[in-house]
Amino acid sequence: MRAEESTANGTPADDGQTSSGVERALQVIFAVAAAKEPDIGVSELARSLGLSKAVVHRVVRTLVAADFFSFDERTRRYRLGPGAVSVGLAAMAQMEVPRIAQPYLERLVAHTKETATLSVRYGTQRMYLTQVLSPQEIRMSVQLGRLYPLHAGGSSKAILAAMEAEEIRGYLSSQPLEALTGITIQDPVRLADELETIRQRGYAVSLGERQQGAASVAAAVHEATGRVYGSISVCGPVSRLSVGNIEEYGRLVHEAATEVSRQLGYRSS
Repeated sequence: MRAEESTANGTPADDGQTSSGVERALQVIFAVAAAKEPDIGVSELARSLGLSKAVVHRVVRTLVAADFFSFDERTRRYRLGPGAVSVGLAAMAQMEVPRIAQPYLERLVAHTKETATLSVRYGTQRMYLTQVLSPQEIRMSVQLGRLYPLHAGGSSKAILAAMEAEEIRGYLSSQPLEALTGITIQDPVRLADELETIRQRGYAVSLGERQQGAASVAAAVHEATGRVYGSISVCGPVSRLSVGNIEEYGRLVHEAATEVSRQLGYRSS
């Protein structure tokens, strides 16, 4: 006979109450992940979910304690934290997209002698999921799992350009186009023009927009539904990627991204 679960004071545990708490926590997590801004306050969460501020505050405090949310003391707002990134990274890895992309990344490194990466979109941001390093002594190495904005850098712009038109307009109108280097595009009109060029060309180029001295060429990877999954890039020092090989690398990353997309079930119209 199974022993009855009890609370600390000896009374039977309320499975329904526990289940309700988990459901509320998941509601809050999904609401923060889907928020238009990178962070959100308790009042906004309570309104959008139809919950009391006291309930939401209790949930977010628990999630902050578990590192699933990060809390900004200055703005009193919450965003997804390191724990959420780790879970998301593990989930993406279990989808086996990195395994599918691995031979194409290795092929890019063999052809270009530069580092090849796979990035995944994460709401209004993206992160590097995996990389194959350049065999050269001086080479680029990226930080896996760190979140980056979508307006700066080859991998980011390739994803942004492949998003739905309404999503792009929403991003350009709501997201701060922060200057990461002296040449980061901060003008929404100019960035919109750049995204159109990327769509027509099939790949994005960055020569020091996200990180000074670093260059990249990237193309978008699509899911079976047609939504952009992420991007594949070749990256290295600006001195090596700006000497006439951009067009060749663009063709190579576009071919690799197209093939990975095809294996994910995507069929372009």
